[in-house]
Amino acid sequence: MSPTTLPAGLEHGHVTFLGAGPGDPGLLTLRAVEALANADVLVAEHDVLDVVRTHARPGVAVVNADPDPLPDPLPGTGAPHPKVVDGTSTPVGLPAVRDAAHLVMEAARGGRRVVRAVSGDPGLDTYAAEEMLACAAAGVPFEVVPGVAAAVGVPAYAGVPLRDAQGADVRFVDARTASDRCWTEVGVSDGTVVVSTTLDSVAAAAGELVSAGRKPDTPMTVTVAGTTTRQRTWTATLGTIAQTLKQAKVLPSPEGGRPVIAVVGERSAPAQRDQLAWFESKPLFGWKVLVPRTKEQAASLSDQLRSYGAVPHEVPTIAVEPPRTPQQMERAVKGLVTGRYEWIAFTSVNAVKAVREKFEEYGLDARAFAGIKVAAVGEQTAKALVAFGVKPDLVPSGEQSAAGLLEDWPPYDPVFDPIDRVFLPRADIATETLVAGLIELGWEVDDVTAYRTVRASPPPAETREAIKGGGFDAVLFTSSSTVRNLVGIAGKPHNVTVIACIGPATAKTAEEHGLRVDVMAPEPSVHKLAEALADFGVRRRAAALEAGDPVTRPSERRPGARRRRAT
Repeated sequence: MSPTTLPAGLEHGHVTFLGAGPGDPGLLTLRAVEALANADVLVAEHDVLDVVRTHARPGVAVVNADPDPLPDPLPGTGAPHPKVVDGTSTPVGLPAVRDAAHLVMEAARGGRRVVRAVSGDPGLDTYAAEEMLACAAAGVPFEVVPGVAAAVGVPAYAGVPLRDAQGADVRFVDARTASDRCWTEVGVSDGTVVVSTTLDSVAAAAGELVSAGRKPDTPMTVTVAGTTTRQRTWTATLGTIAQTLKQAKVLPSPEGGRPVIAVVGERSAPAQRDQLAWFESKPLFGWKVLVPRTKEQAASLSDQLRSYGAVPHEVPTIAVEPPRTPQQMERAVKGLVTGRYEWIAFTSVNAVKAVREKFEEYGLDARAFAGIKVAAVGEQTAKALVAFGVKPDLVPSGEQSAAGLLEDWPPYDPVFDPIDRVFLPRADIATETLVAGLIELGWEVDDVTAYRTVRASPPPAETREAIKGGGFDAVLFTSSSTVRNLVGIAGKPHNVTVIACIGPATAKTAEEHGLRVDVMAPEPSVHKLAEALADFGVRRRAAALEAGDPVTRPSERRPGARRRRAT
């Protein structure tokens, strides 16, 4: 078959070989994200799918290319055996193809746009070149989107620069395929050596380098799960790495060892790495943080926690539902259009969402707010209004709360205010602080239930066990109801878990439930709460280093260990 002749059904199909990088989804290139968004079929091993799948469009067909565990490889090939079709995605309709290269071409059948994602960079992948050649032979057009190679990206995340101003030589070795000649060449070199190996074979690779001529006291760093929040790095020498791993209780893996990147040379000296290890020294690095909020509200908070190195786990404790009787809300929204109100005050993102949904139901948009003054409590509520196309006229200048809003709210003046009525859409369980304060300022208030908050369903058994058993390092409570609901649906967090509360009222509720509060936000803002937890992590890390203790996560403490209060 000539390269210009396409097999039946393959006309206009296209394959993008895409490098997914070493593990951090943030290392995907802009071109990679674009290709994923346009893909009809996504082909990748399971660990790579976790990195790229969130950027694929809804309904994309997903094909898991993990090696088949059956011991019957294709004769004469070492290619992995793919498992076809991820059942949670759109069926791709492929036959049980046993060769990854043929799998990719079958995925392209009928003009499909296929993304074949591989770990690191396609140019360094063991099988990607074979798959590209197979596409070329079959006349299937393809392109290559480079990715960050693990041998380069992992040392950068571990604080180990590979070159300096002197421009020392850098050699890359895959210990799994290296020949005796390769070891000899890097052994006689004085440059930096980057070794791709497995955790179980690190000591053997160090021995090969010593046998080839490297001095046993040559510095060596070993990084596992590089660029992810599971990253862990050990610093030793070629002669001591085996003992270092043993003292760290790094046990042999039954699967043959986890992939690691080891850097050998003066660039990995401990004194320098201590200054450059930016990733593992993030305030909440590796902390598993429970975020008990409504699903819609958890996203931005989780993004902030990830920036601190944490692993957020979102557990909805509150579900938002429409009011049981919608007539009151319907009359109020109509009143907005007919000029019944001088002000509308939003106290939450959910209130904005409820009014916006009612507007859309009536075919209205932000123009209906013309001539009405708009107030908002809190940064997130204000952002939700701006996203709706409404810029708030009043946001508290001080405390971001109902009390703070009342501090700035003008009293009713019959000369300057043609209308004396305020529309207040809020939750069914909201406090009366704002209503009473507005009435005291001379305003008439239509206090309308815009939505109801109810207790969410219990999380999975695994999550409940982690909450009660100390599997989480911290939990963020953003209201008293999140405390009551989490304890109600999942049980009380373990005493090693750091408890962070958004304010005094929430902290009081937590203490009433037998929880010891470690962190409290300086002001009632979810983002200030996350910042306060990060500050707690910084102080905790500094205290451990000052005492000469290893830096551990709260969940790594002894089960009965007491927790210190935040200072």
